[in-house]
Formats: sequence, C-alpha cells, structure tokens
Amino acid sequence: MDKYYTITELTREFGVSTRTLRYYEDEGLIHPERRGRTRLFRPMDRRLIQEILRGRRIGFTVAEIREIIQVYKESTGESGQLKLIMKRVEDKRADLIARRRDIEETLEELNNVEEACLTRLAEIGVGT
Repeated sequence: MDKYYTITELTREFGVSTRTLRYYEDEGLIHPERRGRTRLFRPMDRRLIQEILRGRRIGFTVAEIREIIQVYKESTGESGQLKLIMKRVEDKRADLIARRRDIEETLEELNNVEEACLTRLAEIGVGT
C-alpha cells in the first residue's frame, strides 16, 4: 500500500502553513492526489516540498524552482537539472556578492558622514 501524507503532517514536519502548500500546488510545483476535499501527498510530493523549501531558503524564486523541476522532467533529466541548478547558484552567488559590495560601500559612506558630523560638532563646540 502506498504511503500518503496529509497536509497537516507535512505542515508540521516542514514548519510551513497549509496556505504555503496550497500555494505551491496552485503554482503547479506539487500535485497531491485529491479525495474529495482532502489532499493526499505521496513521498514524491514530500521530497519536492523539501527541495522547494531548500530552494526558497537560498533565494530562488518560485519561477526558478518551477524551471528546475521542469528541466528534470524533460529529456535532459537529472544531468540537465543539475547543470541548471549550478547556473542558478552561480547567478545567485554573483548577485549576493554584488549586494554585499554595495552594502559595504554604503556602510563606508555612512562612516564618512558620521565622522564629518562629529568633526563639525567639535568645531562648533558641541559635545556629543
């Protein structure tokens, strides 16, 4: 007999809301079986949820995750999926490095402004 998971079991396991899982279903990322109004998730759905949440944690968008899932289903299979993931990781890393550089430059500028203010306050005789 196949093992099924309920939406309640998966929300508890992964610490997400039922709304999150329904959203992933609406977006076509997962496809639980329906028995009346009840959603029954197969082990494959559970693994997909695990990977979707992992992708979200590292900053992938739902569209990027959908693309990765689709590539796996195509003729290139797992190798194509892995190559796409590596490309997306490279892109995400480059974006984060650029954002870190921007933050560091902004922090340096804030330090310069603060130093200029402290210097001017001392010049006009106001203590901090």
